[in-house]
Amino acid sequence: MRLRNYGLVTAGYWTFTLTDGALRMLVLLHFNQLGYSAVAIAFLFLAYEFMGILTNLLGGWVGSRRGLNQTLVAGLVLQIVALAALTLEQPGWRQWLAVAYVMAAQALSGIAKDLTKMSSKSAVKAVAGTGDGALFRLVAVLTGSKNALKGVGFFLGAALLSSLGYDRALWAMAAALAVTAVALVIFLDEDIGKSKKKAPLRSVLSKSPTINRLSTARFFLFGSRDIWFVVALPVFLADRFGWSDRQVGGFLAVWVIGYGVVQSAAPRLLSRGGAALDEVRATRRWAAALGVVTVVIAVAVSADVAVGVAVVGGLIVFGAVFAMNSSLHSFLILAYSDDDEVALDVGFYYSANAAGRLVGTLLSGVLYLAGGLGLALWGSAVFVAGTWAVARRLPPLPQGLTVSLASVEGGD
Repeated sequence: MRLRNYGLVTAGYWTFTLTDGALRMLVLLHFNQLGYSAVAIAFLFLAYEFMGILTNLLGGWVGSRRGLNQTLVAGLVLQIVALAALTLEQPGWRQWLAVAYVMAAQALSGIAKDLTKMSSKSAVKAVAGTGDGALFRLVAVLTGSKNALKGVGFFLGAALLSSLGYDRALWAMAAALAVTAVALVIFLDEDIGKSKKKAPLRSVLSKSPTINRLSTARFFLFGSRDIWFVVALPVFLADRFGWSDRQVGGFLAVWVIGYGVVQSAAPRLLSRGGAALDEVRATRRWAAALGVVTVVIAVAVSADVAVGVAVVGGLIVFGAVFAMNSSLHSFLILAYSDDDEVALDVGFYYSANAAGRLVGTLLSGVLYLAGGLGLALWGSAVFVAGTWAVARRLPPLPQGLTVSLASVEGGD
């Protein structure tokens, strides 16, 4: 395992993730202070989510031809351009013009985010060994730390806005990304993940049945989270419990951090008992567990029984179980992928992830308006059932990739 390359890739991903989380909070708070409605602010992020679908498909193809180190640096550079573009927006603009302009800048940021994510996670396959449990362990650390740092980024964005102001905060983050990009250009000089053969463009949609099934499971998994997490939950907490914006934002940030911590710890949590770990079977079990948790919360909210405990406590349990599912999926996509097509496979997989988030976000608002948080939770339960049904059809791992629970922990 080339720890130097892994460290460089991880450092680049961490820096980007901090600025990405901070940017979301900066934009949200800044335009809220300017008096924009919740609907107008929501539109600012719509293009950001949509671009993830296209970027992951095409980014994986470009990464397989040019090398993941180049797509990683390209993602950082595009984020710098997006941050610089946002400083040009002026408070005196008409609202429709400001919304359209920021949507375009956020679309560029969305491209940058998914290029960086696809490149970083694909690169793990190239730098990690598979015989000692390193792949699962390093994927869990990278994915879990990303989510924890995104939560930290929410706090960072609020702190930068209050201490530096909107424009200076954007320039400070751009400077940090510029230093990171230069360091990667200088030190990450290998063609990581570059395919030996030039894959045609049509290959972005031509996948094995196994990759298709796992990508479908990923679509339903992230749709199940965002159906109740993105719009329904924050509005419910504000309307039903009277929470302030700071309380809602702080709670969600802490939840994201905790979710990331559980993801990072997934190999250790799964290793208890000392028996051999079957990741495919574990994926099915944890999907079933997530379904049970979601149904219990939905029943409590629909019946108006201990709603506060069900929502706040249930969200914490949901996050922990969801993190185990997500960590297993992140390992399986690399385990199932061919070494020479890892960027293409991971790009396709994260395109499905982005599609699930987009559909989940849209359904979150629609279902909440139609039937409140209870209906959104039942919609989430349906999506979890889809995840479990598809996971049941996943085949065993390629021979030599199933690792013992002890080796996942790093010991004998």
